[in-house]
Amino acid sequence: MEGGNQNGFRVNVNGSDLSNTTGFRTSDIELYKNDSIRVFVELTSPINPTNNIRLLEDQLTFTLESNKQQTVLLQAYTWNALSYTNLHITTDSVLSSTQPIIIYGGIKVDSTATLTIARGTTLYFHAGAGIDVYGRLLVEGTPDAPVTLRGDRLDRMFEELPYNRVSGQWKGIRFYSSSYDNKLTYADIHSTFDGIVADSSDITRTKLTLNASSIHNCQGFGVSAANSKLTINNCVISNTLKDCVRLDGGRVSLNNCTLAQFYPFDAARGSALQLTANRFPLESFSCINTLITGYAADVLAGDKGNKSLAFDYRFDHCILRTPKVLTEDSLRYTNVVYENPADTLHTGKKHFVQIDEKTFSYDFRLSNSSTAIDKADPVTAIPTDRNAVTRDNKPDIGAYEYKH
Repeated sequence: MEGGNQNGFRVNVNGSDLSNTTGFRTSDIELYKNDSIRVFVELTSPINPTNNIRLLEDQLTFTLESNKQQTVLLQAYTWNALSYTNLHITTDSVLSSTQPIIIYGGIKVDSTATLTIARGTTLYFHAGAGIDVYGRLLVEGTPDAPVTLRGDRLDRMFEELPYNRVSGQWKGIRFYSSSYDNKLTYADIHSTFDGIVADSSDITRTKLTLNASSIHNCQGFGVSAANSKLTINNCVISNTLKDCVRLDGGRVSLNNCTLAQFYPFDAARGSALQLTANRFPLESFSCINTLITGYAADVLAGDKGNKSLAFDYRFDHCILRTPKVLTEDSLRYTNVVYENPADTLHTGKKHFVQIDEKTFSYDFRLSNSSTAIDKADPVTAIPTDRNAVTRDNKPDIGAYEYKH
C-alpha cells in the first residue's frame, strides 16, 4: 500500500494485514491456476475539520514474478456529518445544522411533540428510513435556504445517473391520524418511495399546509391523502411511479401548482392527479391556476367508486392534459385550457425549461413556448411564485412565473 495508513485505509491480503510492522506490504504469495487472492479494504476516515467533502486516495501495487506491476486505486470521500439512528422525538425539538445529517432507521415524532426542521438543513435518509409523524412537523425553509430531504447515497448507478436521481432511495413522510397543523415551506423532497402520505383525519382541522415546495421522483405516490384537509400552494409535484397526487375524499385546495407526470423508469406510471371517493366523501376539491400535464394523452383521473358519497370538485384557470369535458360536469371546469395531444408537440414537455430523459434532469420552470404564460387569474393567483419571484399583473399558470 503506497501511502501506508496516512489516509485511514487498512488492507488485509489473504489473512495478512498490511501494517507498519510489515512495511505495508506482503510478499511470496503463490497463486495457482484458476485461484484468486482475497483482498479486504476498510477505511476509518481522519477527522475532516470542514463541512466540505474531502477526497481520500491511496493505491495498491501488485508486483508479479516477472516484475510487471499493476496498480489498483483506492478512493473514498469523507464528510463531516451528524448521524442519528431511530431518532425518537418525545418533546418539542429542532433539527438545525449546516452539517449534513444522516438518518438511519427513521424519525418518529410522538403525538404530543413538534419537530421543527430549520432553514438550510439537509437530511440524508438511509434506505428504509423516513419520518413518521404522530404529532406535528414544521419545515421552515426559505427561498435562499431551503430544507432538503433526500437519500444518503452519493455515488452513481451509471456514469450519467447519480443515485440522487433514482427513485425509492428512502421511505418518505407519513402523517398519522393523530397528526394536525403540519406545515412544510420551501421543502425539497425527492428520490423517495412515497413523498407524503396522510392518513384519514378530522377534516374540520388542517392536516397539512404545503407551501413553495417540491416533491419529485417517487417510486410510489407524490402526495397520497385519505379524508384529510390539505392546502397546497406554489408546489411542484412531479415524476412518480404511481399518481403524483392521489386523493380519497377530504377537503383539498391547490393553487398555482405544477403537477407533471414524466416518470422515466416505468411506462406504467400513474396519473398526474387522481380524485376518488371510494371510502370517504370528497367534500370539496378546488384546483386553480394549476398546470397538470405529462407524457400520456390523459393524466387526470376520477373515480366516484361509492355513488352515495359526495364528489365535489372544480377547476378554474387551469391547463389540463385530458379530453375536453362535454357532459354536465363541464360546469365544474371554468376558464380551462385543454391540452390536445394531437396538437401538442413532445407530449407536454414544451411547457418546461428542461426534460432530459438521458440524464434524468428536470427543470419545471416555464419555457417561452408554454401556453401557461399570462393565463392565471390575477385575482386568485399567489403574489409570489415557487422561487419567491413576484408575479406580474398577468400571472402565469403553475408554480413558476416566467421571466421575460
